[in-house]
Amino acid sequence: MNPVAPLVLPPLSALYGVITRTRLSMYRRGAFKTTKLTQPVISVGNITTGGTGKTPLVEWIARMLANNGCTVAVLTRGYGREHPNERVLVSDGQAVFSTPEQAGDEAFLQATSLKGLAAVISDPNRIAAALDAIKHLHTTCFVLDDGFQHLRLARDLDIVTIDATKPWGGGRLLPEGRLREPLSGLERADCIVITRVDQVTDLVSIQQKLREFTNCRIFTSRMNTRAVTALNDAATNIETPLGVFCGIGNPQSFFTHVKREGYEPVFKKALRDHQPYSQQLIDSIINEAELAGSRSLLTTAKDAVKLRSLNLRLPVFSLDVEISIDDEAAFKQLILNAVNA
Repeated sequence: MNPVAPLVLPPLSALYGVITRTRLSMYRRGAFKTTKLTQPVISVGNITTGGTGKTPLVEWIARMLANNGCTVAVLTRGYGREHPNERVLVSDGQAVFSTPEQAGDEAFLQATSLKGLAAVISDPNRIAAALDAIKHLHTTCFVLDDGFQHLRLARDLDIVTIDATKPWGGGRLLPEGRLREPLSGLERADCIVITRVDQVTDLVSIQQKLREFTNCRIFTSRMNTRAVTALNDAATNIETPLGVFCGIGNPQSFFTHVKREGYEPVFKKALRDHQPYSQQLIDSIINEAELAGSRSLLTTAKDAVKLRSLNLRLPVFSLDVEISIDDEAAFKQLILNAVNA
């Protein structure tokens, strides 16, 4: 750690906390305007930075709503894209119009996974994007991706994901820790989904701590492998020894998932979240993997969408996951009740 960090980060976190609490207070008092759409909004967000399993849950909800007769659009900021302030129609629900660089890796992944089911729009102004979708796409229901702190847009159901492997963000606000706001903010949640419960042994203590801040319904979930796909045309099966790499918010959860699938990687590399890939970078990763004895590589679906245009000297495979909700029927009914209210 930078020797200056222990001196600088605590006061910065304190300042961040003051700004966050002031902003929340202004919305509560009506000083800041909240816009209510004519169509229902289901928000999926988190209270910490890093991967909490939010993206697979957004896809699950959008898919379920589409299968229940809704015309769905996912509203996302589109993190990691080339022009973050522009609106990009990633998909109209039938066709995908952009690249990962234009849309953001998660938005592009959502668009391809939900092709034929839901539109995806990348825009920091989620209200303007929603109004446009109602007018031109005839959207009847929205899923707001990463929406817990996006208080400008009213929502009909506020869902918060808590990663069981890293639930409390180190107990400190940004930038000292990973909390985006104090845990007391969970009182705004209508529903909490604890993700990756299969990767922890003490779920009870997490549930007990959540009860200190909220009385809302708490669901548990886990990530399952949906598919393993080769990125190289000639590759068929994963050859061992295996190497793994990823650029996601919680790389350890991916490494644990791979081990649960029966692999013992000889090479692991964690890159920063939303890592852009160049030919030089992937060549460097492959060189390191080969030196460690790897005969093939495995990465996440989020990383894979950025690799398909590159030359892959070693067989590379994508691990695609889907979320499984415990008490799925009750969770589904909660969402449908909010949509139909």
